[in-house]
Amino acid sequence: MTLFVSDSPVAGPALSVIIPVLHETAGINDLIANIRSVDPGRMAEIIVVDGDQSGSTINAIRDKDVRTLCGEQGRASQMNRGAAVARGGILLFLHADTLLPANAVTLILSKLEDRRVVAGAFDLGFNTKRALFKITEGYVYLRTRLTRAPFGDQAIFIRRDYFEMLGNYREIPLMEDIDLMKRIRKEGGRIAIIPSKVLTSPRRYEQEGVLYCTFRNWLLQLLYLLGVSPERLAKWYE
Repeated sequence: MTLFVSDSPVAGPALSVIIPVLHETAGINDLIANIRSVDPGRMAEIIVVDGDQSGSTINAIRDKDVRTLCGEQGRASQMNRGAAVARGGILLFLHADTLLPANAVTLILSKLEDRRVVAGAFDLGFNTKRALFKITEGYVYLRTRLTRAPFGDQAIFIRRDYFEMLGNYREIPLMEDIDLMKRIRKEGGRIAIIPSKVLTSPRRYEQEGVLYCTFRNWLLQLLYLLGVSPERLAKWYE
């Protein structure tokens, strides 16, 4: 397939799904199966970048068509490493605990038919029936539309040439997604939000408390925008 993402066609897969992982053996094959199910035309390649130098997660992958590599631990660093070997004209950065909605690949390609759109993400949903999580989903819905700054767990996608023009993700310990969105807006790029929900695991929220995690994430974002360094925020986050 040939996809036009700049002034000249780029041969190869239409889209590259880049998944940074660390000790995700339990769910990696289910995630890959999910990606295959929302991409029946096999328009996307899948790249898994393991932050464990022993490759514990990638050694568990059963799909032989998945491209795998190890990299220095750190989500931004791992995503940049995956992007460096990606062949697709569009990059989709997917967290290991996040499932894509039906027809996700088609939805992304359709959204990027508008040349003004350079990046985007999905709405956030949680893979649970607990009503309390609807509060967080509603908050994220409003925040995303007001700020046009989706978080990484919303499955950020971006044109590869634009990503490279920006200089990739800044390799910082936290807020690499917000930093990227900030730079896109500074360049005047349009960020689209697809009104279909990814399903993210609620495991961290359940461990630490839904309202606590929601408030903490909001506070960290605010402090970052006020100039607090990602290094200091990472210590508070931990």
